[in-house]
Amino acid sequence: MASFIIKSAHLRCVARTGRLISEHRTRKTLCSDRSYATEVDNRVPKIYTKTGDKGFSSTFTGERRPKEDHIFEALGNTDELSSAIGLAREFCLDKGHTFTDQLDKIQCILQDVGSNIATPRSSARESHIKKTKFTAQPITDLETWIDNFTKELSPLTNFILPSGGKSSAALHLARTVCRRAERSVAPVVRSGEADPDVAKFLNRLSDYLFTVARYAAMKEGNAEKIYKRPQ
Repeated sequence: MASFIIKSAHLRCVARTGRLISEHRTRKTLCSDRSYATEVDNRVPKIYTKTGDKGFSSTFTGERRPKEDHIFEALGNTDELSSAIGLAREFCLDKGHTFTDQLDKIQCILQDVGSNIATPRSSARESHIKKTKFTAQPITDLETWIDNFTKELSPLTNFILPSGGKSSAALHLARTVCRRAERSVAPVVRSGEADPDVAKFLNRLSDYLFTVARYAAMKEGNAEKIYKRPQ
């Protein structure tokens, strides 16, 4: 669970908002260690806060919204996406794939995606926006990785089904979760509550996960299952 070094009044918001809030960091830092400590209190807080027992939760800006709000729907799907990528990463590690560092970075970037989503512009102050701004650089990184993998893959001439071994199948599953996350983020971005590059990143991430799933199958020597119309 990520957290900020912030005033204790906001600590509960950080702990509960989809567990995705993270202090805006430079792109040179990858998942740096963060502390739960505030400036005046070094005690570790309890995992439960009870503030959401009545069906409401807080955004990073301190605004209380019902848990079914589109902001929290998008946060939950993004959190699930990170978990799906984490599971796929474990299978990839077992097979010795060299792209697992990219999956690490993507999971960290998804923390930043969550931070941006959890800071609706309608209630954000300039300090909030500055901390959670999302830039286009991760999109460029994904495009570079996709292009590099594609150079090694055979051309795609048929529809393929999620297959190709555990690593590949898990990455395909993450891809479908990514598509759902993208669908839930789209209205948040369209309403002006989140940065447009957040939606672009998720769109490109699904392409990356599809490509790297095929790459994993190729590296492991596993055949991809081709779609055939049932007889």
